[in-house]
Amino acid sequence: MPEPSRPELPRHIGIIMDGNGRWARSRHLPRAAGHRAGVATIRPVMEACNEAGVHILTLYAFSTENWSRPRHEVAALMQLFGETIDSEVDEMHAEGIQIRAIGDRSKLSDRLQRKVRAAEDLTSGNTRAILNVAINYGGRSEIVAAVRDLAARGCDLAALDNDTLAGALYTAGLPDPDLIVRTAGEMRISNFMLWQAAYAEIYITETLWPDFDAHAIEGALAAYARRDRRFGAVRVEAALPAPASL
Repeated sequence: MPEPSRPELPRHIGIIMDGNGRWARSRHLPRAAGHRAGVATIRPVMEACNEAGVHILTLYAFSTENWSRPRHEVAALMQLFGETIDSEVDEMHAEGIQIRAIGDRSKLSDRLQRKVRAAEDLTSGNTRAILNVAINYGGRSEIVAAVRDLAARGCDLAALDNDTLAGALYTAGLPDPDLIVRTAGEMRISNFMLWQAAYAEIYITETLWPDFDAHAIEGALAAYARRDRRFGAVRVEAALPAPASL
């Protein structure tokens, strides 16, 4: 996967796509219309990231907590996921984009699981960009699943270290996100990439996800470029000269 075109750009961006329901409500539309508008936002944002030189994008599409939403809304979302794969995967493949689904897909319907696997298999050799779609994803459950997987493989959990655990996560082999973007103004991370985002920069915007566009992602990248990333280190200021004697 190519590195960012400029050192001040993130290698990997995670986006918490929030605000579809509020967008629909403000237009007196059903929530499903907001979700469809949100899907339409993905392509221009992804293209803007690629044009800027950011080649790994992770989108929070459906959380482990979202199953508690009304049944008809969950059904509409699952149908929309399947329709989006059908309509987008061939073009994304032609553009060299690798598609990955991260999360516990066991709760998805057999039909949707087959579509996800087919999209992953088709695009697995692509190297222009990676699109991770987090579906039935939760950061806590990801860590628990990783530990269980390591235990099942006979790993000595008493000797578990950061690298070993990271290698068992859904994002194994990818750099951690440098930037987490949350739309619609909420000030929380909502169980998204808890391990991977340990030192990510957080960018909150009031813009609802269906209104988030190429200009908005450019604003997020500009804000990121102005950040001073220290990774927990303390800045050491140059010693000031001693004051002149009076």
